[in-house]
Amino acid sequence: MGPLRSVVLAGGGTGGHIYPLLAFADCLRRHDPSVRITCLGTPKGLENELIPPQGYDLRQIPAFQLPRSINMALLRTPDRMVTSTRAAGKVLDEVRADVVVGFGGYVSVPGYLAAWRRETPIVVHEVNVPPGVANRMGMRFTKYVAVGFPHQPRQADSLKDARVVGVPLRSSIAHLDRRAASAAARARFGLRPDLPVLFVSGGSQGARSINLAVAGAAKELSRAGVQVLHVIGARNEPVSVPNDLPVPYVTVPYLSEMELGYAAADLMLSRGGAMTVAEVSAIGLPTIFVPYPYSNQEQSRNAQPVVDAGGGLLVDDGEMTPAWVERTVIPLLRDPHRLAQMGHAAAAYGRRDGDEALLDFVYEAATHG
Repeated sequence: MGPLRSVVLAGGGTGGHIYPLLAFADCLRRHDPSVRITCLGTPKGLENELIPPQGYDLRQIPAFQLPRSINMALLRTPDRMVTSTRAAGKVLDEVRADVVVGFGGYVSVPGYLAAWRRETPIVVHEVNVPPGVANRMGMRFTKYVAVGFPHQPRQADSLKDARVVGVPLRSSIAHLDRRAASAAARARFGLRPDLPVLFVSGGSQGARSINLAVAGAAKELSRAGVQVLHVIGARNEPVSVPNDLPVPYVTVPYLSEMELGYAAADLMLSRGGAMTVAEVSAIGLPTIFVPYPYSNQEQSRNAQPVVDAGGGLLVDDGEMTPAWVERTVIPLLRDPHRLAQMGHAAAAYGRRDGDEALLDFVYEAATHG
């Protein structure tokens, strides 16, 4: 298995595409500091905020939203697809790409097309069921399809032959020892070391229903001795929390170092995005999942296997009220034995080696693709 000299990574738009891309880039660099890593992005995507600060070369190419249904006629039609593919192709030629690894998002499509036309090996990494529209197109051009979770090949016929590799996680999370890091993490947020902590986060944009339910239960949580670390979300209005609570209720608009929140927590309340599910299960953090309701229910499908394994609870967004939080969260946080059981179950389901497993798969594709 020869070394990879140049790898192009494509994925953008949302953190769910960008964070595993960055984790995989770190893995590539860790194994071979000399490998050339080039990331494809769009001018407006979140990748512009996340990728360059990590020291990776980000090349912007034009990309556009795809229709939800895919047909081969799409490849022959719009001029903008031709323009995007040419731009991606110029990048591939310049860096002499050995392989293209796509994580989804619209920017992946011109990367896949440019690689296909050059007979450059392609690896697709998918974390959702059904697969995203960009990755569905990429899957037409390669047999090297990797998925993050074992339920995916069972639930989607298009993924039945995919390799289950796990989800590449940031090193700070993949190697997190929650117990060892707990005291320092709590001190960072001004939380007490002797009382249980509920960590609340609806993802990078937050979740209004979760925010209102937990804030509405603040007094009862506090009376029960439950501390709260609450990530509101960058685009959400600040929640109203009483000032005179007897135990800490800490709110922050955004938390880039999620490992600190995980380390401080005894229990998490969150959405069911694929990255969240992968992270909390890998580190064994018991979680109450409140899947985003306005979609094709992929968040429910993400979370259900962890719940089935005993590592979490699942609640409909419509049931997320202060009363539900009071009657469910408080008894759970008062039961350290049950929390420990849930944590062990989550960790048994999760995996921390997604980056290494994907790297093995990429080497395989580059060698035989």
